[in-house]
Amino acid sequence: MTGGTHFSELANLCQALEKTTKRKEKTRLLSTFLLGLEEEEVVPAAYLVVGRVFPEADPKVLEVGWSTVSRVRRGIGQAALVREPLTILRVYRYFEEIASASGKGSRKKKEYLLAGLFNEASPLEAEYIMRILSGEMRIGVSEGMMLEAVAEAAGVSPELVRRSHMLLGDLGRVAVTALKEGKEGLRRVGVQLFKPIEPMLAEMSYDLEEVVARHGGKTAFEYKFDGARIQIHKMSRKVRIFSRRLTDVTESLPDIVELTLREVGAGEVLLEGEVVAFGADGRPLPFQDLMRRFRRVHRVDEMVRKIPLRLHLFDILYLDGRSLIDTPYKERWNILAQICRNELLASRIVTGQVSEADRFLREAMEAGHEGLMAKALDSPYTPGVRGKRWFKIKPADHLDLVIAAADWGHGRRRGWLSNYYLAALNPETERFEFVGKTFKGLTDEEFEEMTQRLLGLKVSETEYTVHVKPEVVVEVVYNEIQRSPRYWSGFALRFARITRIREDKGPREADTITRVRELYEKQFERKGRTGLQPSKKPKEP
Repeated sequence: MTGGTHFSELANLCQALEKTTKRKEKTRLLSTFLLGLEEEEVVPAAYLVVGRVFPEADPKVLEVGWSTVSRVRRGIGQAALVREPLTILRVYRYFEEIASASGKGSRKKKEYLLAGLFNEASPLEAEYIMRILSGEMRIGVSEGMMLEAVAEAAGVSPELVRRSHMLLGDLGRVAVTALKEGKEGLRRVGVQLFKPIEPMLAEMSYDLEEVVARHGGKTAFEYKFDGARIQIHKMSRKVRIFSRRLTDVTESLPDIVELTLREVGAGEVLLEGEVVAFGADGRPLPFQDLMRRFRRVHRVDEMVRKIPLRLHLFDILYLDGRSLIDTPYKERWNILAQICRNELLASRIVTGQVSEADRFLREAMEAGHEGLMAKALDSPYTPGVRGKRWFKIKPADHLDLVIAAADWGHGRRRGWLSNYYLAALNPETERFEFVGKTFKGLTDEEFEEMTQRLLGLKVSETEYTVHVKPEVVVEVVYNEIQRSPRYWSGFALRFARITRIREDKGPREADTITRVRELYEKQFERKGRTGLQPSKKPKEP
């Protein structure tokens, strides 16, 4: 196609995808579209359709908020009657220029580029450009569905495409490899140093006996740390560190780089582990304090002193030219133990005795950690896959909270109020204050029923959010209570999930902010403190 594929074709595709709920039809539409693209268009198109601009590991960011985009679009005059059609590559280059604008005057330059883009776009193109910029495509296409479409277009198995994606961590590169090189190209994809891979995931369990039985009567238990999971890539004196989201965080962790160079006895190696922040008393600090250290890019040396880290290694995926992901976990651990001091390894036991595992769980909790990981001794490392070869085991804390507002869902949950604002009563002000949000825990049937119920309690509404009378009480499990600048309560639940609807309780019987504060303080019976507080004051509702 001369000049490249018009962006209007991508917009028309998105409109067609939005109109159908049938997975096979969506996959067919995507597959047909991919086959019609020029090679250099595949990478940007694959990302734009799923509502992203750059790969997750790419440090480039657009840094333009919804209000800026809306203001720029409102300021655009009537489009020229005669204009050159936008192409997919031209739109993508606009995004790259917006992301690269930095320094003095960058804000004006970004707005100028946005204005130029919207000036060239038709109304339908502008609609999907807006959605891409906001990360809210709402057309029901996930990365998983795009990978299925890539497999169909290339005539290869979805399993091979998914494995390649887990190893490369780059949807666009996988799509190009599959369409250009087919099965053989995908089979050549393997572990490569300095190219992070998707982490293996675990199922949740609260039953030690079930876990031991599932793993054949004997399993490895490791401490589950309340830290940040990292991959360490080392080649001679070069070290790069990546987060679980595949972002390069090397510059924030100079102490871990130095430790790796000093203590890891291997020339070429890919290690996986967890970094945990700890206080002056030697106790682990809450995850929120760790994140202040983990995301730091300025004055890093100062933060290294304020919030020191400990490294706990638990896996090895590559050693001196050899991929180890298909090697059983038991062998991987033995190899890891040969190249690292015991002090760097995660605390671990191998047992089939539930009583011994329970003692080890209590020991982990008393030391200030989250719980345990259970890993089948014969398990390979399956990047990006969640399964029963690995289990997370941790006691869950509960709160009874009130739903005070809800956002309209998108994708599969389109048409339902499915992202709930959880609130607790402040007994001093008699107001319900937000302490978090969750979209997890309910079935499709319950989402539908809850939508009708909340609409009957509506007191006000914006485009995306419905505020309701605080009457519906839900039981919520969560991982941790954090200080928060986002909510007026000053608190936020981490990893909240609804476990049941408390029909037996009225809003006055739910937990209060006082109780939330007590549970927050109780966490420090096992955790350390930094004394650092959130940098911003909570916003008043």
